[in-house]
Amino acid sequence: MKRRALGALGVFLAGAMLLAGCGKSGSTSSNSGAKDAKKFPEQTKMTTAKSGGSITVAEETDTPFTGIFLDELADSQIDSDVSQFGAESLFATDDQYKINNKGSATFKLDRKAKTVTIEVKKGVKWSDGKQVTAKDVEYAYEIIANKDSGSSRYTNSIANIVGIAAYHAGKAKTISGIDMPDGANGRKVVIHFLTMKPGMTQSGNGYFWESAAPYHYLKDVPFSKLKSSDKVRKNPLYYGPFKVQKIVRGQSVTWVRNPYYWRGTPKLKKITISVISENTASQSIKSKKFDVINVVNSQWKEVKGTKGYNFVAQIPLSYSYLGFKVGKWDKKTGSVKMNKNSKMNNRSLRQAMAYAMNVDEVENHYTQGLSFRVKTLVPEGFGDFYNSKLAGFPKNLKKANALLDKAGYKKKKGETYRRDPNGKKLTIHLAAMSGAPNQEAIVQNYIQQWKKVGLHVTLTTGRLIEFNSFYDKVENDDPSVDVFEAVWSLSSEPSQNDLYSAKAPFNFTRFESAENTKMLKEMDSQKAFNHAYRVKVFHKWQAYMQKEAYVVPLTNSYSITAVNSKLVNYSLKPSHSGLVWYQVGYKK
Repeated sequence: MKRRALGALGVFLAGAMLLAGCGKSGSTSSNSGAKDAKKFPEQTKMTTAKSGGSITVAEETDTPFTGIFLDELADSQIDSDVSQFGAESLFATDDQYKINNKGSATFKLDRKAKTVTIEVKKGVKWSDGKQVTAKDVEYAYEIIANKDSGSSRYTNSIANIVGIAAYHAGKAKTISGIDMPDGANGRKVVIHFLTMKPGMTQSGNGYFWESAAPYHYLKDVPFSKLKSSDKVRKNPLYYGPFKVQKIVRGQSVTWVRNPYYWRGTPKLKKITISVISENTASQSIKSKKFDVINVVNSQWKEVKGTKGYNFVAQIPLSYSYLGFKVGKWDKKTGSVKMNKNSKMNNRSLRQAMAYAMNVDEVENHYTQGLSFRVKTLVPEGFGDFYNSKLAGFPKNLKKANALLDKAGYKKKKGETYRRDPNGKKLTIHLAAMSGAPNQEAIVQNYIQQWKKVGLHVTLTTGRLIEFNSFYDKVENDDPSVDVFEAVWSLSSEPSQNDLYSAKAPFNFTRFESAENTKMLKEMDSQKAFNHAYRVKVFHKWQAYMQKEAYVVPLTNSYSITAVNSKLVNYSLKPSHSGLVWYQVGYKK
């Protein structure tokens, strides 16, 4: 994520801008941008800041934010960005995302008893002055698991909590596996699990939620009305360092100090985050319009010499990918329903499309090495879980043609495009997001690459699709989408269950197989408490996913942020995630 660590919240739907691979740039094969980014620290100077002052923050996107100010219901990267100043995880972590007790709640795991005990610290209060209680922690699970709320956070992973499946199915009025030993108004919660999982000490593991929801404030709102409620959209409560003062719908949010913040008084008095077009990002940096603003990678040459900013950088846990639709989501069963006869359910076709793409050339052309092709669905940032032996899909038109020929995708004499193995004309509809300035050129380039191997690919709707409309089509399995190019912002625990299991709503391609299910279970099994075994399963799974190519990883990139040089204590380090907006301020 650009500014807010994702560990506590799991996966987010991200826009094309997150990887910032496209923009106004001349042709270059230089990797000078990457060399620059490697030199940048992950934080500005860490020192004593003075109290007071206001800052402006840019949110670069071509779409208004939806404004769902409740973590249990928010899916988009953009909503998470604009809420980061008030939203805070229950748990703090170290720089390897391991949960510690320095946050707003303590954490204790008992593997033998199959429990996790969460205790909110005394004095952790909502922005209306009410103590965060055990019921607030438990209520977040009710929102996630109640079908009426429309949350996409209910997954196989969270279903590992005792009794939550019965609640989700409407067979129980409460979640039996969540105890409040000191009562609803106490601060302690004990969560009982069916089985314990190896990633449970890591933030973002998906097996328990890491936030709370204000029950006293929202209890009168029916679950079905939560997402549209003014209490969520206009007047949300948070227990983080800042509270909402003003929302200009879809455009900006002004945050002021939460007077009840448990750590003390934040240094800054006010923060305003505003949506801007990425077309204007470089000019906004050069004119110093914002105090904190992300660099569009393809515009790096234009802004790199700008004075008055310190640049910080990291490679986020993110990737863009190509997904092939092979089924639909079955709401009745809460799982994917694969269609073995679907247009894209041919491994050779999927692999051929991947090999036809010239991802390396595109990234070299536009980003000076700041964006780069990734080879597997597990980012290198996950250390030894990453399978470095895999090559991914480098451009290979010869291999793409051979795959299609062998699979029976033939051209008739005089025709430009191949037909399917049954001899019928084949048109593949691609959904891609609008966003970065040259996104259209990039997508048209790939369409031409596919034409080179005889595949007729056209854009769904005939044009690039705005962020919210794009994900609406993808999530709802719109029949006009055969293939889509999307982006993940990942959680900080590498388990793949919440993305690619049969019961994961985020499994947007809607594929499933016995082999995939088996490996996903193995990577989070009791055996996987043995690190070497878990690494072995991850490597095997990545190789399997490359072979099947239902989801093809494309790119990741350096994320560079320009920070007003008068500001101190801005950090991208995971250990500072809950602290960053509390500690950022102007230097004395």
